[in-house]
Amino acid sequence: MTRLTSRFLVDLLLRRTDAAGGFAAVLAAGDDRAGVILIQCRDRGTPGPLLERRFAAAGGYAWEAVGPDGPADSEARAAYVDRRRKADPDLWIVELDIADAPRLVAEWGLLA
Repeated sequence: MTRLTSRFLVDLLLRRTDAAGGFAAVLAAGDDRAGVILIQCRDRGTPGPLLERRFAAAGGYAWEAVGPDGPADSEARAAYVDRRRKADPDLWIVELDIADAPRLVAEWGLLA
């Protein structure tokens, strides 16, 4: 089975978000082939969860909520994202601003 590249998956997410009437932006581009993807969810500017695509123990990938529990604490969120980027320069950071961003990510994740 062919594994889809991180660049392809991010581009697909940007197009799906745009088609659903939302806004998506790449804040940091990672490794085109195998970079981990971190998504900062927002709903009309209100911070939502941070989601990261990780290898699942059972094989394949799973989306996991990461970072500070309180999404309203913007300083803690920014510090977490900063630490992740410094620890993994191949990390993709994508921001989505759309109603129910986690649902869109989950649907998109089924395609990947």
